[in-house]
Amino acid sequence: MAGTGRFDPETFLASLTRKPGVYRMLDADGRALYVGKARNLRARVTSYFRASGLTAKTMALVSRIDDVQVTVTRSETEALLLEQSLVKEERPPYNVVLRDDKSYPYIRLTDHAEFPRLAFHRGAKRPDARYFGPFPSAYAVRDSLNILQKLFQLRSCDDGFFRNRSRPCLQYQIKRCSGPCVGLIDPVQYSEDVRLAVLFLEGSSQSVLDELKCKMDAAASRLEFERAAKYRDQVSHLRRVQESQYVHGAAGDADIFAIAEEVGSACVQGLFVRDGRVLGQRTWFPKNELGVAPAELLSAFLSQYFFGAAEREIPKSVIASETLDDRDVLEDALSVRAGRNVELSTRVRGQRARWLDMARENASLSLGAYLADRRNVFARFVDLQEALGMEDLPQRLECFDISHTGGDQTVASCVVFDTNGPLKSDYRRFNIEGVAPGDDFAAMEQALRRRYRRSSRRAGAKASIERDRSEAVFPDVLIIDGGIGQLNRAVDVMKELQIEDARLLAIAKGRSRKPGLERVLAAGEGDLALPPSGGAFHLLQHIRDEAHRFAITGHRGRRQKRQRRSELDGIPGVGAKRKRGLLAHFGSVASVKGASAEEIAKVPGISRRLAENVYSALHVG
Repeated sequence: MAGTGRFDPETFLASLTRKPGVYRMLDADGRALYVGKARNLRARVTSYFRASGLTAKTMALVSRIDDVQVTVTRSETEALLLEQSLVKEERPPYNVVLRDDKSYPYIRLTDHAEFPRLAFHRGAKRPDARYFGPFPSAYAVRDSLNILQKLFQLRSCDDGFFRNRSRPCLQYQIKRCSGPCVGLIDPVQYSEDVRLAVLFLEGSSQSVLDELKCKMDAAASRLEFERAAKYRDQVSHLRRVQESQYVHGAAGDADIFAIAEEVGSACVQGLFVRDGRVLGQRTWFPKNELGVAPAELLSAFLSQYFFGAAEREIPKSVIASETLDDRDVLEDALSVRAGRNVELSTRVRGQRARWLDMARENASLSLGAYLADRRNVFARFVDLQEALGMEDLPQRLECFDISHTGGDQTVASCVVFDTNGPLKSDYRRFNIEGVAPGDDFAAMEQALRRRYRRSSRRAGAKASIERDRSEAVFPDVLIIDGGIGQLNRAVDVMKELQIEDARLLAIAKGRSRKPGLERVLAAGEGDLALPPSGGAFHLLQHIRDEAHRFAITGHRGRRQKRQRRSELDGIPGVGAKRKRGLLAHFGSVASVKGASAEEIAKVPGISRRLAENVYSALHVG
């Protein structure tokens, strides 16, 4: 039952060990199809090659196996950790692969300044700050920062903005900052606000509330009614925060995971609780390529969630909605990774049971919404297939759009849809260079060449390209946001690259430029009479609008980046530190331009020769 004649499962299984370990199933090109762990390698791997009882999806996997490699470990726990390391590295198509590679967000409190800054942070940690988190999402961080600004009015602006203020900004006016930049609060009082904020972030909000009450009473007894009113407002707001974020006063740290499954799709809902406070929730839709049971799928998800990311915080308790066969192994591995005992529970009572019910309900609702949207998208793909007279259902659509302002900072976007909807991991942007300003035809040509030139070489640049659909090198339908001119230019480029098996369409705005009156043009066919209320037309509108949004976002970012660029940037010898020194000394770039070389040389770190170079660079022409 092997994939090719070269692999003989009977010979392989006869000599396979019964020890715990990891097995890797490889295809004919040596790529990993599936990575799994086993308490007994021979028993587990043998189950894939039995004569009957396999699901259709498992049989499809086995038919592609060309080799099986095993790694023996000393324990099941070691096997689990090695399995997740290999899954993360190789991303095999039949595993539950968690598409969650972003670093997790934190709240960052600087400690190098007299007035520390509290801000959102994602990425590498630096030694000059304290970090609180990680949080489950950026929304959870911003929500917490919003609360902290209302409660303690700590600054959130960057150091450059802070040092160059001559009057308080809008944050002060709306009572989100105490105005330390212009001396409206002394360092001692500010440091006290920082201390209370840290207590709040560490989960001691009740201690903060008690302190604020005492300060309010003390201020009132001293007849300092304005100060007492400030503390009263803080107490009132903190109580509202507790009411909205604490659940019945329960304590403890826990991550709760529930899974819902229907018609081959699954949804995992995570609920994150710290010190009894629900920090947030998150939803995943893991692919279930082998059609495994919900308990097995949730087990694989938890393994990858906790061990696929080095920085993942492990709480004291993990609660799962299903009874997991390898619960003990997961619990041991979590305890080893955390360096303390971690409890993995599937049966809970009281408040923890209510949290689990909440996660189950949200998982079910999220899956229902996902399936409704997915069915809708699939139906639109079927409608597009019928409208274009295609023999096979299109699996991949790509749409291009161009965005610029008066021909400046031109950006091309490429967005990708499959039968599940937007495939955002495959989106691409192209900064267009070397074309005449406003020449959308040339910009589109450059974007298409850059997108498909390498792919056509890799695939052999032939019309009858045999390609692996999982790689999705080329689209089945290529859509251009534009008229007949852009479409003809796209046809020429694709012919030159010898990519001839994609249908080319253009969607152009009608004369009134109103939604629903667009023209859809097909290469070699002219206008397609698609009903405006039909699924095919809505699908093309959707992908066109998404390409437009993605292009505009890229163009705005590129334009803002250029606008933020200072005339000091690019001067040889003037890096970030010397640039800060010049701006701190003179106050603005205009003042630097108005200074002589002798005055510039007085700035610490600026030599006479460098000062002359700066002066010359700022006075060219």
